[in-house]
Amino acid sequence: MSERFQQLRLLEALLFAAAEPLGPEQLARHLPEQADLETLLEELSGLYANRGVNLVRSGRRWAFRTAADLAPLMRVEKTVERKLSRAAVETLAIVAYHQPVTRGEIEEIRGVALSKGTLDVLLEAGWVKPKGRRRTPGRPVTWGTTEAFLDHFGLESLDALPGAGELKAAGLLDTRSAVAAVGTQGATEDGAAGSEEAGASEVQEEDPWEILSSEFGEAPEDQTTGAPSGDETADPPRGSAAGEAAGPRPARGDKS
Repeated sequence: MSERFQQLRLLEALLFAAAEPLGPEQLARHLPEQADLETLLEELSGLYANRGVNLVRSGRRWAFRTAADLAPLMRVEKTVERKLSRAAVETLAIVAYHQPVTRGEIEEIRGVALSKGTLDVLLEAGWVKPKGRRRTPGRPVTWGTTEAFLDHFGLESLDALPGAGELKAAGLLDTRSAVAAVGTQGATEDGAAGSEEAGASEVQEEDPWEILSSEFGEAPEDQTTGAPSGDETADPPRGSAAGEAAGPRPARGDKS
């Protein structure tokens, strides 16, 4: 085996094992000093010119790359299945059972706004399509299911969709009636409102003097907010036990 052929094999191994293109400095330190690196690389590139892998030059670096003319034949297409979100499943069910239905009607039934991409996902899957425009102000687009929807779910027609009884038996619907559900919600809201009213009435019935005393303490006697100083006696609060025992207050100027 000649020395030149051994150098070509070494360059081939280095370039094949490298994870990125290699420059002249990186290749030269593995070869003898008298080796003509440029000539060796050009010769190695010629050997791979008509093969499935080519030695190509990118700037000052060299690397093995697959032949450009084989790229279309190496393309692999793989179908990626994506799971529908809960919003998409609910939207699809509403469209199937209420079609033709508008976006606003879907939002009204679900009780929440419909995100921008929900209908796009169903449209991309080929399960829904525009059916026309509603003859109402704004002329909103109506949506319905497609033949692909029937084929995917194994339905002969829309009449084969499961009814309310079948959905309840499968545990997909609330077994309570809608009136009972609304009544429970209303009772909860009324109970909460009653609690708030009871709390408010309790606050209103509390003696304001007690609130002031608890917040600021008892006022000193020499303050104008408390009992007047001197020999005069402050009137007891109305409704208190002391006021009832003392009886009516005599008018000014009358002798007691």
